[in-house]
Amino acid sequence: MDGSRLVRTLSGNAPADVQERLGDGHGRYYQEITPLLAPLPGARALLRRVAELGLQVVLASSAPDDELAVLLKTLDCDDVIAEKTSSRDVDTAKPEPGILHVALDRAGVDAAHAVFVGDAVWDAHAAAGAGLPCIGLLSGGTAHAELQAAGASPIFDDPQDLLEHLESTRITALALGR
Repeated sequence: MDGSRLVRTLSGNAPADVQERLGDGHGRYYQEITPLLAPLPGARALLRRVAELGLQVVLASSAPDDELAVLLKTLDCDDVIAEKTSSRDVDTAKPEPGILHVALDRAGVDAAHAVFVGDAVWDAHAAAGAGLPCIGLLSGGTAHAELQAAGASPIFDDPQDLLEHLESTRITALALGR
């Protein structure tokens, strides 16, 4: 869920001026805590392995450009990220599938030749809307049952767990042309 939708949801659709102040506060707080950000266990190794398999790594984010820049710096994998998206690319964030359509277009592939990895119910809903299979990660704080009900399958603890079981996933099947 992007920051705007989060503010609308938590504020109960408060007046626009209140939402704007809350959104500004969210942005300030996010910038204050960015020094605390660290990649999830196995995240870098997973992205590198996917690229080594000959697949494109595409980050389908609806984060604003300044937040995306912080995330990319923290991840430190620019050399294996083929494409990325940001809030500039769509009017509505996940769970709407638009950002995934943009990502597929930039990668030059259709949904039959891609897989989405996400850690939230919104990710799984967006993937379903784009016709993409979704691998779920529990590292986003969403319960296994919630991700599964939203359509994610298989589901792993975190990027490291996915990396350790990569051969059993759609990712490896795509790399092998299946």
